[in-house]
Amino acid sequence: MDAHEVNMRAMLALFVADVFASVPRKDQRAKGDCYLRGLMLDGRRKSVQAMAARLPDGNEQNLQQFVNQSTWDPVPVQRRLVERMLPLIEPTAWVIDDVSVPKDGRMSVAVAAPYCGALGKRANCQVAVSVHAATDTASCPLQWRLFLPKEWASDTHRRDLTRIPPEVTHREKWRLALDMLDILADWGMTPPVVVADAAYGTNAQLRAALADRQLAYVLAVRSDVSAHPFEAEPLAPARNGPVGCWPQPRYRQTAPSVAALAAGLGPEAFTPLTWRHGSRGELRSRFAAVRVRPAGKAVERPIKAAASAEQGWWDGILPDCWLLIEWPVDAEAPTDYWLSNLPADTAIADLVRLAKVRWRIEHDYRELKHGLGLHHFEGRSWPGWHHHVTLVTAAHAFLTEQRLAPKVPGPASLSTKSSTPCRTS
Repeated sequence: MDAHEVNMRAMLALFVADVFASVPRKDQRAKGDCYLRGLMLDGRRKSVQAMAARLPDGNEQNLQQFVNQSTWDPVPVQRRLVERMLPLIEPTAWVIDDVSVPKDGRMSVAVAAPYCGALGKRANCQVAVSVHAATDTASCPLQWRLFLPKEWASDTHRRDLTRIPPEVTHREKWRLALDMLDILADWGMTPPVVVADAAYGTNAQLRAALADRQLAYVLAVRSDVSAHPFEAEPLAPARNGPVGCWPQPRYRQTAPSVAALAAGLGPEAFTPLTWRHGSRGELRSRFAAVRVRPAGKAVERPIKAAASAEQGWWDGILPDCWLLIEWPVDAEAPTDYWLSNLPADTAIADLVRLAKVRWRIEHDYRELKHGLGLHHFEGRSWPGWHHHVTLVTAAHAFLTEQRLAPKVPGPASLSTKSSTPCRTS
């Protein structure tokens, strides 16, 4: 090993000693160090067998036992990683997302055949929901949840074989995201803003749950999401006769889609804005931001129920929020839409910057999947999957720390900019 590799080994040893301090046994912590080095070594495949063959101190049986059978608790490790990474990254937003991992057979834990984004078709895969801290210059995963399909909830045979805990059952992906945010809040950590794509943002229940938790959000939505113009007012018709209930105030016009609202603005309402500088120059498009009142039964029901429980009636007024619209210069019509509960005086440039920060998570996933072996776990069990994803997250955190360190050597430094990690053995 040259001096740089010796220095990396020393820094990794300090990192492991801190992050894996909750792991009770010294030999387990040593296996953690070994596993992380295996994940960060050159090589296309990061299965246990392949890593053990590359490592000078690799022992396939020991590493298999450490990740698949050992009972060490990954949660304290995850918490320590979050405690280290949040102050370092100083995120502008937390991003909710999910990733699919193609699998063969039907016995890997939580495998099913939904649409698999990695393959672009319906295929056998696992789906993991994640929350990331992100800025334009760095990001890191904070939490993971393995999505358990409905067919697994009552399949006792596969549950027993893959050691799924009895309390784990099917939960929608958006609820898993909320679970992770709640866990992080219990640890004293809250996001500056929550960002997600339209698969999450279109869900009115998720938006309401974030608002109930007093969390700010900028969420992409589909073009068919309905919303009233800001100036629309609910009206109550005159009472019909001296008896009977007073008519409830409501919006008398059907709420248009956000696409229809955008079409009514006209090109002159859109402002050219640059949100960041990419490798090929500045990223620029046209945007408009207007105040609207999201509508629909899923929006109205909880608001009406809460108002009725508190004061016995509801005035029919729906809360307002930002609708951010993108209309690229080369497009015939607006293409993308976001809803945000940020304050009414928020600058449109800030809305755009937050809406676009999701790009960084794709960088995370490329590094995690192709550079650090997130996709390469060959075990089938629930504990094994959670051990592996925690170790992959730790490897990613170590590389991110090295890249952000103020005195990292130039060309030879570890970097998440490369899909091929540098050597640490």
